[in-house]
Amino acid sequence: MNKDNKKQIMITVISIVLLIGIGIAIFFIIKNNNNDDKTLAYTDLIKEMSYGNIEKIEMTVGSTNVKVKVKNEEEEKKSIVPNTEAFIELVQSKVAEGNEIELIQKPKSPIAQIGSGLVSFLPTLIMIALFVMIYKMQGLGEKGKVYDETERKTKIKFDDVAGLDEEKEELIEIVDFLKRPEKFTRMGAKIPKGVLLYGKPGTGKTLIAKAIAGEADVPFISMSGSEFIEMFAGLGASRVRKLFEKARKMAPCIVFIDEIDAIGSRRTSNSGAETENNQTLNQLLVEMDGFSSEETIIVLAATNRPEMLDGALLRPGRFDRQITVPAPDLKGRLEILKIHSKDKKISEDVNLESIAEDTAGFTGAELANILNEAAIIATKNKHDDIEEIDIEEAIKKVTVGLEKKTRKYSDKDKRLTAFHEAGHAVVSRYLPTQTNVKEISIIPRGVAGGYTMYKSDDDKYYISKTEMKEKLVALLGGRAAEKLVLDDISTGASNDIEVATGIARDMVTKYGMSDDLGPIDFQGKEPYEIQMFGENIGDKIGAEVKMLIDEAYRNAMNLLIEHRDKLDLIAETLIKQEKINEAQFNEMFED
Repeated sequence: MNKDNKKQIMITVISIVLLIGIGIAIFFIIKNNNNDDKTLAYTDLIKEMSYGNIEKIEMTVGSTNVKVKVKNEEEEKKSIVPNTEAFIELVQSKVAEGNEIELIQKPKSPIAQIGSGLVSFLPTLIMIALFVMIYKMQGLGEKGKVYDETERKTKIKFDDVAGLDEEKEELIEIVDFLKRPEKFTRMGAKIPKGVLLYGKPGTGKTLIAKAIAGEADVPFISMSGSEFIEMFAGLGASRVRKLFEKARKMAPCIVFIDEIDAIGSRRTSNSGAETENNQTLNQLLVEMDGFSSEETIIVLAATNRPEMLDGALLRPGRFDRQITVPAPDLKGRLEILKIHSKDKKISEDVNLESIAEDTAGFTGAELANILNEAAIIATKNKHDDIEEIDIEEAIKKVTVGLEKKTRKYSDKDKRLTAFHEAGHAVVSRYLPTQTNVKEISIIPRGVAGGYTMYKSDDDKYYISKTEMKEKLVALLGGRAAEKLVLDDISTGASNDIEVATGIARDMVTKYGMSDDLGPIDFQGKEPYEIQMFGENIGDKIGAEVKMLIDEAYRNAMNLLIEHRDKLDLIAETLIKQEKINEAQFNEMFED
């Protein structure tokens, strides 16, 4: 039995004993407090004794609870005396005065003695349990996993990480620092203390960190940022100290903190949980300043919210290097698909390059998920291999949701959905910056009643103002079609409106694309910071956002009026066959 299992058993035993003690205590409390209507107050008991109305008093040794038999009453009553010895003397004096009171003193039963002992020992038991639990929580225990050459928990290598060539070069250099530090110190170079990996979720930040564990022949200590935060004040800072104490004993080594924004967010002057976070962050800053270059400890951290991190954490001398881990480009996506298809039965007809072209903007995690879903779908469809149709269905399932063929809806809803989706498709066709339509469907998927899928074959690093404005037009094409054809609108456009409003707001407040307000960043600013740009600036921002939305809606309506014949053709086709693929859609626009 290992050390961690022994600790867990000890905690379990203490918890069980504590629960048993509390249960027994509650039992006796309930037992003693039953029949409150038959309780005689102590002052009333003294009065009844003075009047000579008490026939019998029964007591248990060491207990303040007594049973009392009052003359002319059938049932006994209970009473609580403040001092048993003084009460016995009082009863004896009443007997000496001529009162006929039968005093019975019974010894305490073994079970009652145990219960009473547990009740008296309960506060001590609770304190012991709390101290043990705090001690357990204070230590790193199983937290702070150590990966080394003798017991490696990961077999991931840099060869298993695709699409991040430049990032791997940076991190291979870090591993080289640890293996052969003299090569760099000879040139006067200092080993970087920290490396921050940031990028959106699923891009491979944790994966590349695990690859370091597989490549380096030095200890690799891994811990999540959330593991530092506890309900007891000061424990977060204590864990940081213990983590770096462990690292100093193992140097040279790598310390990896995943989701560092959990402890590294900007410090505040607030109290409560924010104070605990501040203490934890302060301790991390102190520890990163505290170890020298001779100790060769490198702190590797990952986050998808770098804007949340405190500035002191990002200065040189702490996280000296900050590496962006982006979504893979076309070449990277193809390499990722090849890696994740190695252990899967892929049909020879499947073109991974074509899949990579159709998945622009997808992260490595999403690509891996698509191939896994494709394998599940192929198994359900009883295919011998994963076919292209399985992968296409997997992409739709991941991006839009599960197809719900059995969901029934009225002819009215079917017609509305058909014109809504046809509106998106027709408007997009006549917008130069929008991508080609790949498929239109009115079969519900996920929470959507239908969908219009576009080809995503370009890796975009910048988006122009014209493209964003035309994106608004495409998004509002569905709502415009409903109004034009049915002279009514529905809730089906809610998501389109939400996305369009977000884009318009970003254009004005984040990207400075408003001609009236100019190139100013208003996003994330406090009200007093925004007011410095002029009176009623909030109203002006709202007016600019509304102007962009109104203009996009008018343009969508005008395009649909102009090409009403195409709108009707596509909608009627959808009502008949429920789906239109890319080839069928393009054929409808051939004159």
